[in-house]
Amino acid sequence: MPRNPLSEVFGFRIDDVSAQAQRFRNNTLCPFSNKVPSCTKDKAEDPLGTCSIFGGPDDAEVIVTCPIRFREDWIIATDAAAFFFPPQAKYTTLTEVRLKDAHGKSAGNIDLVLVQVDESGDILDYGSVEVQAVYISGNVRKPFATYMKDPAANARLDWSAARDYPRADYLSSSRKRLAPQLIFKGGILHSWGRKMAVTMNTGFYNTLPPLPECPKDDAEMAWFVYDLVLGGDNRYHMKPHKTVYTKFQSSLDRITKTEAGDEEKFLKVLKTKLARVRTATEEGTPPDNNTIVIPAEDGLTDDDLDFSIED
Repeated sequence: MPRNPLSEVFGFRIDDVSAQAQRFRNNTLCPFSNKVPSCTKDKAEDPLGTCSIFGGPDDAEVIVTCPIRFREDWIIATDAAAFFFPPQAKYTTLTEVRLKDAHGKSAGNIDLVLVQVDESGDILDYGSVEVQAVYISGNVRKPFATYMKDPAANARLDWSAARDYPRADYLSSSRKRLAPQLIFKGGILHSWGRKMAVTMNTGFYNTLPPLPECPKDDAEMAWFVYDLVLGGDNRYHMKPHKTVYTKFQSSLDRITKTEAGDEEKFLKVLKTKLARVRTATEEGTPPDNNTIVIPAEDGLTDDDLDFSIED
């Protein structure tokens, strides 16, 4: 793992000691078109200015952890507009638009809504953009706070021994954010016949099951996949990696459907846990469902039995 998990803080690499980088850090500013000049991530009065962290298979990938980071140069808006609207269409971009269901209950905020207008300003069409940053497991505020005490000295901070070392949590990002976004907000927009775009890092996209693709002209969704690439100015810049065009329902089915594993292995888990409960009952001691002696011939591991009967 990288010694220091932080990649960008307040829009600049952690080893950037330029006057501009120091000004952004000292004033907790956001260079990526936040709703206000300052960073407001986590806490407005004490923002967690971490834009991205290192990770990936070789720890060299720069992973976006703040959705505002995707607004660099508004590339996501121009890319989405090319999917939603005909060439040369006039449009405007609205942020954080509340969406409600048929009963008036909130289905959440849409990150971006691109609205095509005519010469009179009347709405001709619109499309939605969902921005998918990555959740973090572990604690990123601790290394961030330590780094900010002296950025020049702490750029080479060694955080690798920390038990709560921050890592990208792709599974939670897809199950707790992406899937619900598609089910609730996406379901409403799809019923209205509106196109959707989803933006994410390459690493995040690669953790998703393969999506059934279709031609752009037939697509209801577009998946815009980006990388952060180091430029000659010693800053990371967002670059398109690929675009995947899909139908809505087929993508939703693929993402929300869990592939079944081997049931025989699960039955072995049940058998082993039942045996443990019976033994504890006969001995008159409360069963400890998380501590089980596993017969080697069962072919099970500790991870297979890492849950309690109460769960």
